[in-house]
Amino acid sequence: MAQNLPQALLDLLNYQFLSLPIYKILIAFFIFFVFLFARKFFTLIVLSFLKKVVSKTKTDVDDKFLNAIRNPLRFLFIIAGVYFLFYFLDANGALLNHLLKGLLIFDLFWMIYNVITEFEEYVYHLLGKFGKSSRELASFLIKITKVFVVTVGVVALLQDWGINVTGFLASLGLGGLAFALAAKDTAANIFGGIAILTDNIFKIGEWVKIGNAEGIVEDIGMRTTKIRAFDKRLIVVPNSVIANSNVENFSRRDRRRIMMRLGLTYDTTLEVMEKILNEIREMLLNHPDIHNEPILIYFDEYQDSSLSIFCYFFTKTAVWDDYLKIREDVNFKIKEIVEKNGASFAFPSNSLYVETPIRIEHV
Repeated sequence: MAQNLPQALLDLLNYQFLSLPIYKILIAFFIFFVFLFARKFFTLIVLSFLKKVVSKTKTDVDDKFLNAIRNPLRFLFIIAGVYFLFYFLDANGALLNHLLKGLLIFDLFWMIYNVITEFEEYVYHLLGKFGKSSRELASFLIKITKVFVVTVGVVALLQDWGINVTGFLASLGLGGLAFALAAKDTAANIFGGIAILTDNIFKIGEWVKIGNAEGIVEDIGMRTTKIRAFDKRLIVVPNSVIANSNVENFSRRDRRRIMMRLGLTYDTTLEVMEKILNEIREMLLNHPDIHNEPILIYFDEYQDSSLSIFCYFFTKTAVWDDYLKIREDVNFKIKEIVEKNGASFAFPSNSLYVETPIRIEHV
């Protein structure tokens, strides 16, 4: 019986399964697992060694490049394993060739996509050097590049499988024309987005007003721009509308205007009026948060209930909270000047004159 054991084992290994002997199937899968083991070895030994080497260099370019190609390189072992698996299974026909070419194309464009992702910060830095410091523009260009890489990769895969992409697109005919007409507004929005970013009209986080939409810019997309209103509503504005509208960017101001009127009572003397005007002008000229020019403080109108003083000047900040603090401080100082000089602020009032004396009789 012991002598028949090797023969039985040989018979089992030569047993046909799906027209293939068992030993060939075992060898094929053994080789596939060998490549999986080699992949693990490559990761733990070779890639770990390279990571230590590049970490000691002064630049981080090699670190980023290694991170970009790490997984695609590991995927090559799976491709090789699949090739030898099917080779020993005698399945090396046209289908296998297309499968392997497709996997290699996928791996190549995967690597390119990762390189673009890893070097995004360099794109932001490069645009900053040329005066295009808008992070949104860099993000937009990176998205377009990634879409382009994915599109070329898909076209390459289809071409490898014998699909004539050019002929397919040409065969669309009137359907393609109809689609282009339907996508007219979308194209206008995309070009509007490009105009926003290249002209650097506004950036994320800035306070803008576009038509009736006013608030803080939250996102600049390819088709729309999202604005968060001050009452926390989300306003979505098509980029084509923005490109054809007047845009007020309040965050680009280096100052904010203060324009108001002060009303003093009619019993204020000329001497006191002149003294108040001069002291307000001097206070504003010496104020650390007020621009020296222009400062316009003039007694310019006789109003119904007051002697009106026109005040026109600018703060050195455009930040809303700081502006309110400065305005409050100026108001306190003006009130102090007026009260120190014995004058009073006027308020609207009406006087009633009776021509015939009124007699009050007690019943």
